[in-house]
Amino acid sequence: MMQVTVLSDARRRRDWSDEERLEILREAFSPGAVVAQVARRYDVSRGLIYIWRREALRRAQSAFTPAVIEDAARSEPPCGSAAEPEAAIVLELADGRRLRISASAPPALAAAALRAVR
Repeated sequence: MMQVTVLSDARRRRDWSDEERLEILREAFSPGAVVAQVARRYDVSRGLIYIWRREALRRAQSAFTPAVIEDAARSEPPCGSAAEPEAAIVLELADGRRLRISASAPPALAAAALRAVR
């Protein structure tokens, strides 16, 4: 005779909102925090917290597009450096430096860079 186990627990997978995940990540990786304690408090596995962190870092890195501020006197890149992408926006700053924003930069990043030098 075959033995059958019936699982009667009503638990199911929890769907965490982005805000909840961010709150847990901030708490888990704040100075002095212990990830295992935060995981227990929110009843989530430590591994899932690390998965969320990797996903958040991956998203942040893919959204980042560098803006380069250079001296006006600099005319060519140093030896061994890769060619820089063509800039769509080049601002000449009062102190002689330039702010270059790539054409592939997300609009929000370009707007933030322009606000920062205002």
